[in-house]
Amino acid sequence: MAISVRELIELHRQNWCETFDSLLTPFFYTLHRVHGNLLGQAMGVMERHGFSPSEFDVLASLRRSPPPHEMTPSQLQQALLITSGGLTKILQQLEGRGLIARSIAPGDRRVKPVHLTEAAFPVVEAAMREMVSQECGRVTTLLTAEEIQRMTEILAKLLVDGEGQEG
Repeated sequence: MAISVRELIELHRQNWCETFDSLLTPFFYTLHRVHGNLLGQAMGVMERHGFSPSEFDVLASLRRSPPPHEMTPSQLQQALLITSGGLTKILQQLEGRGLIARSIAPGDRRVKPVHLTEAAFPVVEAAMREMVSQECGRVTTLLTAEEIQRMTEILAKLLVDGEGQEG
């Protein structure tokens, strides 16, 4: 059985007191555990639908882009923060499964945009619906709309690279 966040905090307080902060240590342990729980649930959904997290990220990035749901590999790489070699491997796997296709950009034959195939839509839609239902259901059961909005605003302040939502 996993150790509880309260137990982790207490162990830290008792055994590493020189780094213990009564306000921030509980915050970080709790934030880390929530992230791990949500990520674990999402990975379970992805696995049930036959995707690795990286494959699902590529498909979801393409799906949320405007029609024709197409991006260049460079745009995907920036959106996913992945190496070009890693992206190439993922694109080859998805192309081999018939979920993406590449075309040639007009005006520059070196650029090969990637787009979702018709076969990709039902599988990525089903996986996303399950993930959203599972995650949103849990959050909306435990938190009010106001709490969710306030927590989003607070967490956005912690985005170091300026990605925070504008108030």
